[in-house]
Amino acid sequence: MLRVLHFTYDAIVIGSGQGGNPLAVAIAKQGAKVALIESGLLGGTCVNTGCTPTKTMVASAQVAHYARNGGRWGVRTGEVSIDLPAILKRKDQVVERSRSGWPKKFDKKVDVYRDHARFIGTRRIQAGEHTLEAERIFINTGAAATIPPIEGLATIPYLTNVSLIELTELPEHLIVLGGGYVGLEFGQMFRRFGSKVTIIQSSGQILPKEDEDVAAELQKCLESEGVEFLLNSRTTKVEKAGAEIRLTVGGQAVMGSHLLVAVGRAPQTKDLDLDKTGVKTDEQGNIVVNERLETGAEGIWALGDVKGGPAFTHISYNDYQIVYGNIYEGKNLSTRTRLVPYGVFTDPTLGRVGITEKEARAQGKKLKIGKVPMTWVARAIERAETGGFMKLIVDAANDHILGAAILSSEGAELVQILSTLMLADRPYTLLKGAIYIHPTLAEGFFSLMDSVKPVD
Repeated sequence: MLRVLHFTYDAIVIGSGQGGNPLAVAIAKQGAKVALIESGLLGGTCVNTGCTPTKTMVASAQVAHYARNGGRWGVRTGEVSIDLPAILKRKDQVVERSRSGWPKKFDKKVDVYRDHARFIGTRRIQAGEHTLEAERIFINTGAAATIPPIEGLATIPYLTNVSLIELTELPEHLIVLGGGYVGLEFGQMFRRFGSKVTIIQSSGQILPKEDEDVAAELQKCLESEGVEFLLNSRTTKVEKAGAEIRLTVGGQAVMGSHLLVAVGRAPQTKDLDLDKTGVKTDEQGNIVVNERLETGAEGIWALGDVKGGPAFTHISYNDYQIVYGNIYEGKNLSTRTRLVPYGVFTDPTLGRVGITEKEARAQGKKLKIGKVPMTWVARAIERAETGGFMKLIVDAANDHILGAAILSSEGAELVQILSTLMLADRPYTLLKGAIYIHPTLAEGFFSLMDSVKPVD
């Protein structure tokens, strides 16, 4: 017979992600009684299977790329080999360092339950042998890889972002389903490790939400390293073919040793029993929230990837700032007007903020566009890293920046300069008179600002 223990809290956080963890600690510091429920690893996707491990491995892949191509810089390196177990060991050390800090922050201030959470009432939760209730509940359960309904897929040992970073042997030929952020980052990474890589994308361009010129330039850069692409290609069947995996793609067969499924992310809401709460979800299972991250059920909020929208760690953290600021600091914060800068950590890196050119045109705005290739930037030339360009989308009515795309070495760092200008609500012309350190990549803004011209 199950022994049920009942506890009452001021706040319960479900999920130990980049919104939930700091929220639990911050509320506890107010003197409130707080519970955090996590059935998996502390730290959520970013720390354990997302940003932290993948970017650590991306760094290893970049070193391999430099070593293999040392001749471009006049450096003789000889044969380059990959020690994948050593790369994984370094990755695990970085992950553990990031993850291990949370128990210390929780200390005795937050009660942590290592069980699966499911609602048994509007603000009542079952977690193992415990029933918990609270005045306020915050859902931060994140998302996981979407597995598409492709014939035969369930019968073969496919990989996701979670299992791929645990491989101890290098794939001979990695096939990637999906040309989004995850597929591109892993595709280039394993190509630089030495695998043959084929990326299959169902639409006509990689990164379908980005402008066509951005996607085309990044694809060209990746193809220059040997990554192969199949665009407008839909996979209809997956099967084993001896020691290989065979995909039927638009009537042709594509063979490889390993298959990575990277077609998107799905919210982890199915096992929460949200029907007991009045919390609504959309067709994809995302929790529906308003601009203050409140659900349709009083006293319940949702943060991070579980609510859909931009699936970035920094957005999850900003969700925490909005929720905590509104409830505990008397602020009036909203997701409606926030800027969302982000990066795709390929090489060159795509840094983005604001809206794209195609989105601005769809809104009927009169535009000015600026665009310069990285071949015009002294620092990029000196580093022999001239792939990509800088692009600026400006509202012709007031010269304010609507959006920017910087595809370059350190593109995600550079775009935040423009993001700051947007936050300050100042025109792009302010940067025309700025002094930039020479030689830096940011110095390219001289040419970028001068290139801004009205467009039809």
